Amino acid sequence: MATTTSNAIEFHNVSKFFRMDRDRPRAFQQLFIQLFQRDRQDTRRRSGDVFWALRDVSFAVARGSSVGLIGTNGAGKSTTLKLISRIIQPTAGLVQVNGRVTALLELGAGFHPELSGRDNIYLNGAVMGLTRREVDYKLDQIVEFAELEDFIDVPVKDYSSGMYARLGFSVAIHLDPEILLVDEVLSVGDQAFQQKCNERMTRMRKSGITILFVSHSLDAIVRTCSKAIWLDRGRLQAQGDTQQVADAYYKHVLEQGATRATTPANGDNRFGSGEARTVRVELLDADLRPIIMAQTNDSLVIRLHYRATQRIEHPLFGLAFYDAQTGAHLAGPNNGIAQYDIPHIEGSGYVDYHIERLPFLPGEYTINSAIYDADGAHLYDAWIGCARLQVAPGGTQERYGIVALGGDWSHTPLTAESALHAQPDGVSYAAMKFAPTSRT
Repeated sequence: MATTTSNAIEFHNVSKFFRMDRDRPRAFQQLFIQLFQRDRQDTRRRSGDVFWALRDVSFAVARGSSVGLIGTNGAGKSTTLKLISRIIQPTAGLVQVNGRVTALLELGAGFHPELSGRDNIYLNGAVMGLTRREVDYKLDQIVEFAELEDFIDVPVKDYSSGMYARLGFSVAIHLDPEILLVDEVLSVGDQAFQQKCNERMTRMRKSGITILFVSHSLDAIVRTCSKAIWLDRGRLQAQGDTQQVADAYYKHVLEQGATRATTPANGDNRFGSGEARTVRVELLDADLRPIIMAQTNDSLVIRLHYRATQRIEHPLFGLAFYDAQTGAHLAGPNNGIAQYDIPHIEGSGYVDYHIERLPFLPGEYTINSAIYDADGAHLYDAWIGCARLQVAPGGTQERYGIVALGGDWSHTPLTAESALHAQPDGVSYAAMKFAPTSRT
């Protein structure tokens, strides 16, 4: 890959490994004992196990572009950001960065807990190479954006996580970065602050700041970035148009995740008398194949496997759907409301809930399940978080809110005469607004 100043970031055959020294002695006694255990002192144990976070990765990020990093946990995304921000150095290869970098790898990670918010602003400015006068000029903007006017002189060790988030983000975006690295931090804080962050990110993109954005939300990547890079187990899988890379990643996750689509029951987050219990939950597609991801408007079947230790007449099976980010309760269907009678259950079986067109927009959702008696008064089993559903981009063009209404638009132009008759009282809006009042 040829070096060019039109790129803000370039990776040339970059590899990075970490040593996992599981047998490293933690005390003098351990070290003393290990001196006599020579059979354990082979070469591998002395050097420690090696974990390759990145393997021969090459890519370029053009100046002024917004690029998303996609991949599962352990793919190498955070390692990539740390290499760019010079927190760590590559084992092999070359990392070139052309521009001043601000890294939002962990909001508030660079704060000194004993210092006030104000002092930490100056400290971060100095680290970025700014003079005190330059920070003075931006101080009021930083404090105002963070909404911490009443707490700016309080030590940050006394801040809540939300206050940390607001100050950390505000400091990062106001210190004139040329390259902004963002690692899953926009999900921190309340809804109003998240909206404020997203609006500022949009303005920064339009102003030509280079943004490298890591998120587990494909929807956030597609909405935010024009290009995407997909890493898997430290290796580059694809790069290019965001939607194309996201679609390839989505297909890969579906293929790899089919065997993980069944959720076994456990003792966590559940309660009830226990005569009947949900023991397993499956998410299935229209052909009843296991999935862990879907798209808006897909057919979806949620299969609840149960076990009843006694005969239960006319049970009620219910589900509750929640937005995983906000906790908003989206729906709560049960077979009683649907007037679908289950005569009785005894032993083992399963109940299916069919969704013809999934209305949820891209994002992550949690599902609860419950089994009640016929009157809905006695709870046999409630399982909080029995399943998680990831809705991937691509099923709809809608992107705002939580659900896709799927409505249709129409337009009817009106002539001046028809507009007059369209008013309920026969008086046009223009006439009502601009006609002079009568004088008596």
